[in-house]
Amino acid sequence: MNKLLAEFIGTFWLVLGGCGSAVLAAAFPEHGIHFLGVSLAFGLTVLTMAYAVGGISGGHFVPAVTVGLWFGGRFETKNVAGYVVAQTIGAIVAAGVLYFIVSGKSDFTDVGGFASNGFGEHSPGGFSMAAALVTEIVMTAAFLFIIMAVTNARNGAPAGFAPIAIGLALTLIHLISIPVTNTSVNPARSTGVAMIQQFTSTQPWALGQLWLFWVAPIVGALIGVFLYKKTRGTSALLK
Repeated sequence: MNKLLAEFIGTFWLVLGGCGSAVLAAAFPEHGIHFLGVSLAFGLTVLTMAYAVGGISGGHFVPAVTVGLWFGGRFETKNVAGYVVAQTIGAIVAAGVLYFIVSGKSDFTDVGGFASNGFGEHSPGGFSMAAALVTEIVMTAAFLFIIMAVTNARNGAPAGFAPIAIGLALTLIHLISIPVTNTSVNPARSTGVAMIQQFTSTQPWALGQLWLFWVAPIVGALIGVFLYKKTRGTSALLK
């Protein structure tokens, strides 16, 4: 239970910090943090929570990471479902808290896109479904490749520095892909804000595109771990 609570809290913080920065601060008049600030916010949420609760649960916070680590032999099958559920609930609760904050603004009328992930007309840059699919697969594959590498003690990386590399990787991923999909690589994050967007907006659409942000990250995670195992051989696995 402690591990599931840690995953709930970590994912809650990721969504509240990352999506909160996008919804509340990205376009704030004259002082908005824009894409760079949002990218840093997502990276910092992972970095801080990896240090805060990583020692308890491993600090996944992302269903694709959980599935990828399972595929890589780093995580037991019996724990996968519990982690994914805890992460998804944490994301939904965080999105609910964010909605409560946003709706408290004096001129609030509608949540709009609410930092939801999308493609086509709902892509920030108008990118196609195919472009979104490839982007999410490639970004998640790179993310899992990096995670597998920096958490493998046999690589010789200094102990305790993995969260920094992982947080910076997530920042870079956002810098690349926010214009394409608003960046997911995290099905739980996508689900949390999509639920709020779908059920509170006067122009709901997010749940209709949510499937891509479960399929692509999980496929990407499997590819990333597969490639890592191929580059390292059987020694890549930490049993």
